[in-house]
Amino acid sequence: MTRRRLLLAGAAALAGCATAEAPATAQTRPAAPPPAAPPRPFAAFLQEVRAEARAAGVSDATLNAAFAGVEPIPRVLELDRRQPEFTLTFAQYRERQVTAQRIERGRALKRENAALLARIEQRHRIPADIVLAIWGIETNFGSITGGFNVIAALATLAWDGRRAAFFRRELLAALRILQAGHVRPAAMRGSWAGAMGHPQFMPTSFERFAVDEDGDGRRDIWNSRADALGSIANYLARNGWQPGEAWGREVRLPAGFDTSGLSREATRPLSAWARAGVRAADGGPLPASNLAAGMVLPDGAGGPAFAVYRNFHAIRRYNPSDFYALSVGLIADGIAGRGA
Repeated sequence: MTRRRLLLAGAAALAGCATAEAPATAQTRPAAPPPAAPPRPFAAFLQEVRAEARAAGVSDATLNAAFAGVEPIPRVLELDRRQPEFTLTFAQYRERQVTAQRIERGRALKRENAALLARIEQRHRIPADIVLAIWGIETNFGSITGGFNVIAALATLAWDGRRAAFFRRELLAALRILQAGHVRPAAMRGSWAGAMGHPQFMPTSFERFAVDEDGDGRRDIWNSRADALGSIANYLARNGWQPGEAWGREVRLPAGFDTSGLSREATRPLSAWARAGVRAADGGPLPASNLAAGMVLPDGAGGPAFAVYRNFHAIRRYNPSDFYALSVGLIADGIAGRGA
């Protein structure tokens, strides 16, 4: 689980569908444990949720609209229970995610939304290329946001019992979002696990990080491009992004380099890595910089190597996968026209 949305975005982009069954990190993940039997009838469960939501200030009118016709969704349970063990190398993941088509689309959208992205960058101090890269991986620039009724999907998962407490919190947050008037129940669509809109926020993350970028009084991450992109930027800004710093860079380790102990947390100044013989990916020298850099070898010794900085960790707060964060950085560099 993540604080935000169950790590679904990478799988969505990988499979070309926001309701994909493959795990988002695209790294090995164990199959789901056997489901627990639902402890009570669905109608009784909804009555409990109604009472709890009502005590939190959600009106009967909102509850009636949210739960109108809601029944358990068998497909949601199937997707939750049948997430397979799934393994990709980073090379395979990179080939599928960091595509020329995605980079070109990002560049086109950067031109198309130049004024908006400039305002977002000025307000949140997050580079447009990073915002676009996350948007591209999460929902293919808003084209694949999920077709499930979020209330029904979350209610199904909260009732099912296997991860009831987590999904119940998300369901109650979704009801509060409806009460606040940010979206209508019918328009609150998302993934089978409740990840919503262009940024694929879980409801509790919506409450913490979504912003009203267009100033219309609603935080509409489903239909407002400004709100969606501003919310991605705000998420990063609130999770440790360092303005003016890069995320990292691909590098070349010298022959025979001892890779034991290398990690994203074991940092040295970039200049120290240079003195140890590490070069830029194109063979040129690394900058003479005191910027603290860890080292990530996503496919192990002999595979690609990346020097990663503090902003790499900020991207991982969006999705705690090295594969994901590296791909975001590489797509952003491609959109910006930066090499290694």
